Amino acid sequence: MSPVRAGLAVLALADARFPGGGHVHSGGVEEAASRGLIRDVADLREFLHGRLRAAGALQAVFAAAAAHAAARGVPGGHWRELDVELDARTPSPAQREASRAQGRGTVRAGRAAWPSPVLEELLAATPRPHHPIVLGVLAAVAGSGPREAALAAGYLAVSGPSSAGVRLLGMDPFAVNAVVTELADDLDRIADEAAATAGAAPAELPAPGAPALDLLAEAHDRHHREEVRLFAS
Repeated sequence: MSPVRAGLAVLALADARFPGGGHVHSGGVEEAASRGLIRDVADLREFLHGRLRAAGALQAVFAAAAAHAAARGVPGGHWRELDVELDARTPSPAQREASRAQGRGTVRAGRAAWPSPVLEELLAATPRPHHPIVLGVLAAVAGSGPREAALAAGYLAVSGPSSAGVRLLGMDPFAVNAVVTELADDLDRIADEAAATAGAAPAELPAPGAPALDLLAEAHDRHHREEVRLFAS
């Protein structure tokens, strides 16, 4: 596949209009806003910086690993192991469910855009894979490498929550998008680090975490069952 086609595929995967279901997830912004932890663009900036270095880095690591595995061909057991290891690095059941829900949506869209035996092998091994793993497989099928998959995963970890800030609190979209562009250097570094470990055994992959995000996810899940919320997570 040509570099142009591969690059276009990664842009499509990272596009908010890609029908993977990410638009219904706030990444913790809705719960944080309801608690008064995010009130303005300055608060959102701090939240997104932390989210990128934690959840974003973790998603980038597994997207890169999945892209590496898809490119070289792996047995079904490897996909199961990769999925289990991401489960182990995601303490919050609510976050695990959100990841699998977005994975399911991305699978549906990916099957239409980039049908591939590799994707079917992943689904045969683990029918509801995590979103970063699906993302990495689709990036590889489309001709992109681990670093590009990591970039897409890291970007999605902050672009959805930034949009949620605009929708929930009526923030200035220009100011919010400026905050996202400020993350470029961090995103580059995270993608480089994820690509460097992409070939490691699943159990040896890095495990960045953020307990505060886990707690926000569990609180949001509980409140979502009690009252109507705009976002699923």
